[in-house]
Amino acid sequence: MASGQQERSELDRMAREGETVVPGGTGGKSLEAQEHLADGRSRGGETRKEQLGEEGYREMGHKGGETRKEQLGEEGYREMGRSRGGQTRREQMGEEGYSEMGRKGGLSTNDESGGERAAREGIDIDESKFKTKS
Repeated sequence: MASGQQERSELDRMAREGETVVPGGTGGKSLEAQEHLADGRSRGGETRKEQLGEEGYREMGHKGGETRKEQLGEEGYREMGRSRGGQTRREQMGEEGYSEMGRKGGLSTNDESGGERAAREGIDIDESKFKTKS
């Protein structure tokens, strides 16, 4: 028993010096504080789904979607669902600039960027086409 108490004292000393001695106890200034933090964080991981139940959780998600639909209007909400980031960027840059940017990206490897490889291999990339149209 004495060795267990001795070990706790040593861990407490280390915790007071700023070390994390309990997994999940980061930030605790003592062994006891770290134990409480770890316990709270573990329980905090209980999902909202478990708290509300399957039906309540689904209803909550549906309600959130309905709220957004009310904010945007039916047409805007439908359009939001269709929107794709790449399509938006293509519209901003124009087809030619978007294709040029793709060429450069296709040249990249883990070792060098597309721009570096294009320069090394003498491939012409016209970055002026990358500009967003106004």
